[in-house]
Amino acid sequence: MSYNKLNVYQVFTRLFGNTQSHVTPWGTIEQNGVGKFGDFTPLALQKIHELGMTHIWYTGVPHHAVINDYSDIGISNDHPTVVKGRAGSPYAVKDYYNVNPDLADDPSQRLQEFESLIERTHQANLKVIIDIVPNHVARQYQSTSNPAGTVDFGANDDTRVEYAKHNNFYYIPKAHFELPDIPQHLQPLGGEKHPSMATPFEEYPAKWTGNGSRLAKPDVDDWYETVKVNYGVRPDGTKDFDTLPEHYRTLGHQEHFEFWRGKEVPDSWVKFRDIALYWIEKGVDGFRYDMAEMVPVEFWSYMNASIKMRNPDAFLMAEVYQPHLYRDYIQLGKMDYLYDKVDLYDTLKAIMQGTQSTQAINSIQRDMLDIEHHMLHFLDNHDEQRIASPEFAGNADKGKPAMLVSALLSTSPTMIYFGQEVGEPGDEMAGFGQPTRTSIFDYVGVPHHQRWMNDGKFDGGQLTEKEANLRQFYQKLLNFTLASKALEGDFDALHEVNEQQMSDAFSRCYVFARSNVTDDQSSIVIAAANFDAHTAHEFELTIPAELISKWGLSDGTHLAVEHIEQSDAYQLKVTQGVGTLAITLPPLGAIALTL
Repeated sequence: MSYNKLNVYQVFTRLFGNTQSHVTPWGTIEQNGVGKFGDFTPLALQKIHELGMTHIWYTGVPHHAVINDYSDIGISNDHPTVVKGRAGSPYAVKDYYNVNPDLADDPSQRLQEFESLIERTHQANLKVIIDIVPNHVARQYQSTSNPAGTVDFGANDDTRVEYAKHNNFYYIPKAHFELPDIPQHLQPLGGEKHPSMATPFEEYPAKWTGNGSRLAKPDVDDWYETVKVNYGVRPDGTKDFDTLPEHYRTLGHQEHFEFWRGKEVPDSWVKFRDIALYWIEKGVDGFRYDMAEMVPVEFWSYMNASIKMRNPDAFLMAEVYQPHLYRDYIQLGKMDYLYDKVDLYDTLKAIMQGTQSTQAINSIQRDMLDIEHHMLHFLDNHDEQRIASPEFAGNADKGKPAMLVSALLSTSPTMIYFGQEVGEPGDEMAGFGQPTRTSIFDYVGVPHHQRWMNDGKFDGGQLTEKEANLRQFYQKLLNFTLASKALEGDFDALHEVNEQQMSDAFSRCYVFARSNVTDDQSSIVIAAANFDAHTAHEFELTIPAELISKWGLSDGTHLAVEHIEQSDAYQLKVTQGVGTLAITLPPLGAIALTL
């Protein structure tokens, strides 16, 4: 089966347009600034599209718990002790039917401003993705925007019992919630006094915490600012709903939709389905699901089938970090894409750090061949350390060979995180968020990205030469992935069969081919990457006879053109049905050759 390549640009919406360069730890919105929906101008979106992106994931859009006072427009204040950071965690959603008021020029018109952003994004030929966080919600969930007939999470719960099928939360009856013992450096608002803290936070009876803690006083490492959503899984782990027959792995969303039609499902299932369909109706093209593996796979069958019935092209991606569950969430849960974190990302990071051989990539790709299209590739996102941070690679250019492999290895989508393409190191001391990751909890500027924004010109006018060159690399690579038909076809292993020829390069370089051969055309890419930051490698690559035959190449010399970094012409020589290709890779070299 042939698949179109897709590229996702993850952007932390609150930070994208912020021009404030000075960072005060735990700084207020006035001190540190904030980006707005309006900062995504038609020009900004055009430049993101020109980078080679097909989708943009606006991270942190749903209205989550915040510190700022918006009571003048009817929003209740959140208690600072259950808000992480000065700006709040995007994964503690307070109102699923509206958007973060911080992001609007006029908070009373915040939903309309986001609807305008959806329209601008579509005009730039980009699809819109937003978050849905199904496993947990903010401890003080309260929607001011519910559609007619919609009831808030927990509003009709029987709080006298730990569990009931149609309760939205789990309870600890007759117990008051207690805040964890929070260390000094993580004190709410950095220890600053706040009027709302004059009255302690009160929750009775206590609810289970978002990560599943059943303690009335959770630990500081628990997700204490959130509460766990009940999907009809009893406290002993048994399921209070029907399970899918095994043969549904091979069936489509329509059959899954019909399976659930007329069945009584837990109330939380219906609430989240209605939330998703609400945003689909507003023009959102897909969702990124937070911690999907903490929610039963049967719910995903129900949810995703409902979405696909409304929009068959919806883009549905999810966090699942247990490889033994991948096929369940793809085949039974009807997910389009899962993070390829535990396998490919972790391996590429280890290779970049010099603790792993490139040979490890072979076994990963081999094990994933049946689901490779569904495993979304990335080297950076809001949860991970920035490539350029000293704790990861310490040099953004070390991401080049890994990006080549990540983007070309399979038919799956490639995702990058804003600022990655200009070498953002994430070294700000922001407050609750600590260096190595760009903070998602605080108001902060993103310096390398700001230099690319160049005061709204979005032309990279303030970038250093190194940063500009890095962005050009990303732009060439990502656009190449969209243009090459070879990447819609087969993976062809070259690494193991060239172990002897590659010699010292075998553990630090990686080579493979992709091809899409049909009766009327052939598209072939040979990719080579050198993860060594100090040593160039040269070797003569052998292309086995079975590949040469598959590609339909005759004996003789065939010109190979490089598309990413080099202008050199390469020659593939075929003699008696076997190909040879002399490869030269400078330190951190990354090339893609087409025949």
